[in-house]
Amino acid sequence: MSWFESLILGLVQGLTEFLPVSSSAHLRLTAAFSGWEDPGAAFTAITQIGTEAAVLIYFRKDIGRIISAWTRSLGNKAMRSDHDAKMGWLVIVGSIPIGVLGVTLKDQIEGPFRDLRITATMLIVVGVIIGIADRLAARDESGGRHRAPKQRKTLENLSVKDGLIYGLCQACALIPGVSRSGATISGGLFMGYQREAAARYSFLLAIPAVLASGLFELKDAMENDHVSWGPTIFATVIAFLVGYAVIAWFMKFISTKSFMPFVWYRIALGIVIIALVATGALSPHAAESAG
Repeated sequence: MSWFESLILGLVQGLTEFLPVSSSAHLRLTAAFSGWEDPGAAFTAITQIGTEAAVLIYFRKDIGRIISAWTRSLGNKAMRSDHDAKMGWLVIVGSIPIGVLGVTLKDQIEGPFRDLRITATMLIVVGVIIGIADRLAARDESGGRHRAPKQRKTLENLSVKDGLIYGLCQACALIPGVSRSGATISGGLFMGYQREAAARYSFLLAIPAVLASGLFELKDAMENDHVSWGPTIFATVIAFLVGYAVIAWFMKFISTKSFMPFVWYRIALGIVIIALVATGALSPHAAESAG
């Protein structure tokens, strides 16, 4: 991997990690459209450490409160009813599905799941799902001629059941094209949560999974020496810087705006990929060079 490739891929990772468009799909597609080798699951996981570092800094106050309350609740029964202490447990519970499936499906994630036909299909299907969830949320928020606006749930209402459902939605993002934020936020909207609440829990829930995945791939890469370390570290730093700016913008955007621009973008991109693969202009497989 060249330094120029790492710059572009780092920018792509930072720009797309927190938007509901799938960062892993865009890394794969950027390489395919440019005629570069597929950066691979290891590169994706390691650069995600950079974007998760941005999450840690942006939500540092929330994370500090949650860790403090959760730790104190281990030895203090009275603390177990505290909202932040519950959030600590709910982040752990919500991380179980992706942890189990990530280990179980590791070979598929690094191989067959990276087929561009699967990526394109997921871009379209999940795009439609996000669009439906967005419409339901908008209907509740605005009400109607014969219906008053409906109060949506906040993180104070988060239960173990909902945490597990969030976790299952997040696990779907193991398939490129799904989008971690897109799957979890739309799952939250379907369960009746406010947009900002769904996004906040989505970002907090991603921390254990992404850091664990990145560290696992980092350990594997160090043992097998199959990663271009200089460019990969450079891309990770770029992803961190860009990712922080994107979080700040996205948290403001979702509180008042519709997800429909992302929905139409996903559908259009998926259709373009399918057309290019069908005509032979683009290879669906990572092992082959792009046309």
